[in-house]
Amino acid sequence: MSTLILTLVIGVGLGALYFLVASGLSLIYGLMHVLNFAHGAFLTLSAFVGWGVAQALGADTWGGFLFSILVGALVGAVFAAATELLLIRPLYERHIEQVLVTVGLSFAAIALFEGIWGTDPVTVAGPAWLVQTTPVLGASIPNKYWVLIIAAGLVLAGLVLFLKKTRYGTIIRAGVENRAMVTALGIDVRRSFTLVFAIGGAAAGIGGVLAMHAMTYVSAHLGSTLLIFAFIVTVVGGLGSITGAAIASVLVAVLQQVANTYLGGTGDFIVVVLLAVVLLVRPTGLMGRKA
Repeated sequence: MSTLILTLVIGVGLGALYFLVASGLSLIYGLMHVLNFAHGAFLTLSAFVGWGVAQALGADTWGGFLFSILVGALVGAVFAAATELLLIRPLYERHIEQVLVTVGLSFAAIALFEGIWGTDPVTVAGPAWLVQTTPVLGASIPNKYWVLIIAAGLVLAGLVLFLKKTRYGTIIRAGVENRAMVTALGIDVRRSFTLVFAIGGAAAGIGGVLAMHAMTYVSAHLGSTLLIFAFIVTVVGGLGSITGAAIASVLVAVLQQVANTYLGGTGDFIVVVLLAVVLLVRPTGLMGRKA
């Protein structure tokens, strides 16, 4: 029983990490129809800068940990906004070129990060509490997963409040539902594109800093590794649906962990099977809209 509880909580915690990355991907595609393969670069840069900030302020202190998360969110937002303004905006309605430029940026970013911080993973330390455990129904749950769950919950709540309670959020939500109609009403949804990219980058930045603490290392390939599962989550949940991304994140990660624990480490295979089933049975995803 304790093994099952541990597996489920770790799965939910890992799902929280997937959501932090996938939420931005889903929101960006929902409004802008841009598949951003450079999203992992936002995460990786935020992780490296966050690591540097934590080292400067005290890696084992809560102040350094929390401030590194804030800095990571800011770095991710700025990097994402700059990407939209300089690379994506000139290529709207040219989807092939958009994909190519984001793929190119992703590879270039990895090479740049390896040139600056090296090719070997850098070990990361944080507050001692993160590596300790909390007993739950006989299972010892690593505290770092509680932090991931809380962070994802706060980001999800913040996104929902922003989308439902603010003017820009209403425009973005309407643009996701029916971009042509919003444009016909005289509202230029493109003004919101940079903001959407920045929000997605900030969420990825938070995920990057928390990912390096969860995995206890940071490397130039951290973002690209997580991006694979984030894309799977985005497709399974439904492109453009934040709710779908949240549900799919937990579903994918829990299935992955259960399979790794009870089915001989076949978690990644089970996730790919789930993706194939969803694409065959419901191509729009769990919460996606029909075209």
